[in-house]
Amino acid sequence: MKNRLLLVVVLGLPILLFYFFWRQPAATRTPVANAQKPAQDMAVAKALASANPQANTIIVSNFAAVRPPQNPTFTAPAKNFAAAGAPAPLVFTNFSASTVLENVRHAIHDFGSRFGGNPVGTNLEITRALGGDNPGQVNFLNADAGLRVNANGELIDPWGTPYFFHQLSGSEMEIHSAGPDKIMWTQDDLITR
Repeated sequence: MKNRLLLVVVLGLPILLFYFFWRQPAATRTPVANAQKPAQDMAVAKALASANPQANTIIVSNFAAVRPPQNPTFTAPAKNFAAAGAPAPLVFTNFSASTVLENVRHAIHDFGSRFGGNPVGTNLEITRALGGDNPGQVNFLNADAGLRVNANGELIDPWGTPYFFHQLSGSEMEIHSAGPDKIMWTQDDLITR
């Protein structure tokens, strides 16, 4: 008798919960975040309407759907210099700079996992090793992840500046991006290990 009662409870409880949950009107099931969405959309529209037209152009271009090139070697377009004191816009990818830096870190860690140690040398030598000049001829540079190589064969950040690689040990490397001011060792640099 106890087994039958347990079976009825185990099978009946989920059915009852499912019935009561889906019996509610759809409006009561929508998340709270969606209720705030029209207000957020209005605030964004108001901010964009009052913004500088040049700022709107930069915002639209940074969020445009761009299909990155399929090969890892990428020749940078002509530089688009910003006004003095303003950070340079991202010109190579729609990913945030921190996401691209994290993707570089993953490529180096994948290389280290595959070959038992990080690639070593200058940016050019590390880029070659990541690009397939390694014992397994494996290409770790994924253009879809925002990884770009300049005409000199160096791995570059979203602003077009070559990364600086500092080997800390056989398995740990520090990666520096110069940031939007394109000057290494300043406050806006991005760094990861």
